[in-house]
Amino acid sequence: MELTLINEQGQPSAKHNASDALFARDYNEALVHQIVVAYQANARAGNRAQKDREQVHHSTKKPFRQKGTGRARAGMTSSPLWRGGGRIFPNSPEENFSQKVNRKMYRAGLAAILSQLAREDRLMVIEDFACATPKTKALVGKLKGMGLDSVLVVTAELDENLYLASRNLIGVLVLEVAETDPLSLIRFPKVLLTKSAVAKMEEMLA
Repeated sequence: MELTLINEQGQPSAKHNASDALFARDYNEALVHQIVVAYQANARAGNRAQKDREQVHHSTKKPFRQKGTGRARAGMTSSPLWRGGGRIFPNSPEENFSQKVNRKMYRAGLAAILSQLAREDRLMVIEDFACATPKTKALVGKLKGMGLDSVLVVTAELDENLYLASRNLIGVLVLEVAETDPLSLIRFPKVLLTKSAVAKMEEMLA
């Protein structure tokens, strides 16, 4: 598979040969959907909580007499049938939302996403991408000169200056290969990989 290699001005300069197993795989929509949903579910914090009829603060006094009122009989106002009463099956902070995805499936899903990005010309490769200083203004000018507005930058190892310069930009995210996730790959309109990142991805995923 040949990927577009761009220069510092964002212009195509050459082609970079990459693994077909990683960048020329058929797109499996069901698999991609499964790993994206699982990734979001595993990141979810199970901290929501509701009260049952034992935990709500209500009097245990019978609200009205059993017979003669014409209303349905009631024992206490904490009943789930009453407004302000406890829930029948309350949500618990111990609720577990995690989903298991096999390693082979996860790698195949990432390969399918990368292959689809390459087919849609949303994936670009550059020789190296770094910042001399941790200045956001310098990075903005560099990306603007390359014609990139919203982009995911994936490097083999995280450069501290590049990370510090990018962390205040809403439309820019810098990750190293080991931290690349399916949601970020899908979310950004453009994905920029360094040549060393491509080699590391081929080693890890192909």
